Amino acid sequence: MQLKNDLLIRAAKGETVERTPVWLMRQAGRILPEYRAVRESLSGFKELVETPDLAAEVTIQPVDILDVDAAIIFSDILVVPEAMGCTYEMVEKRGPWFPKTIRTEADLARLRVADPHEHLGYVLEAIKVTKRALNGRVPLIGFAGAPWTILAYMVEGSGSKTFSHARGLLYTNPKLAHQMLRMITDTTIAYLKAQVEAGANLIQVFDSWAGILTPAHYREFSLPYINEICNAINEVPVTVFAKGAFFALEDFSKLNCETIGLDWNMDIKTSRAQVGPNKTLQGNMDPCLLYSSFETIERETINMLKEFGPQRHIANLGHGVYPDTDPEKVKCFIQTVKAYSGSMRS
Repeated sequence: MQLKNDLLIRAAKGETVERTPVWLMRQAGRILPEYRAVRESLSGFKELVETPDLAAEVTIQPVDILDVDAAIIFSDILVVPEAMGCTYEMVEKRGPWFPKTIRTEADLARLRVADPHEHLGYVLEAIKVTKRALNGRVPLIGFAGAPWTILAYMVEGSGSKTFSHARGLLYTNPKLAHQMLRMITDTTIAYLKAQVEAGANLIQVFDSWAGILTPAHYREFSLPYINEICNAINEVPVTVFAKGAFFALEDFSKLNCETIGLDWNMDIKTSRAQVGPNKTLQGNMDPCLLYSSFETIERETINMLKEFGPQRHIANLGHGVYPDTDPEKVKCFIQTVKAYSGSMRS
């Protein structure tokens, strides 16, 4: 299907664009009253993720309401461990919780390399429903968590400030960690390829807990597996977003991906110098900017756009939009990107 708005894809590939494309991580979610209305009619978050028609509905809401240049399928990175046999619960106001963790060889024996069609068919169906409903208006982004981040949750059992059990495993039983990472990577590659087959126009890999590792451990336990994923997904552009991994930007320049996501702690000029001229950069506004005045949002957004320059940039926040953010402030950010970046080229 021909895309009516293909700015995101062209920017990712380094092609000339008329203005900077813009979307937001976690744009489909709690900032929108329309999302909350759907969510409150259900038993919980997982029911929404696992109901394709409703997942498609909330995926499209920010395209209609916020006028972003891309949709990202409403799902969660933790559908992968669930598909592998490590189930999770989403506890209100606390986040994900795994009743059974993976910390020993016996625990690992409970896992399988998941078949995306058998175990994650609801995500693939949601992508198909969303594509039909979008009818080519904007690209649809598919995604998965990076293997290290998935392992971190499976070992820790929940979110954590330190992920001490997961990080500890890398020292005490590196063989087990690599075996688990192998299974997660194989599952993830098959899952992402199935997303592309279902209609995803671009793939993003989220390494949410990259920044808690030492550089040496990151290069042993995360980077090689992300590299495998990038090499395997050659049908559509790939974005790698590794939060906190400023120490790995030079390594990312060698990945077979089109775009590197920057968090708000990463200096734009320094990051560009480390990544080099042949990758598109995505980001990296501090989500807390959106708590400020409309004037401040406009000024800081323009400053960001000036620093990135008119090409090889996808405007986004440096992390997901926070749930208590005023949607009108989000619209201000989006509209400023569109208006100013368009004027930069005229």
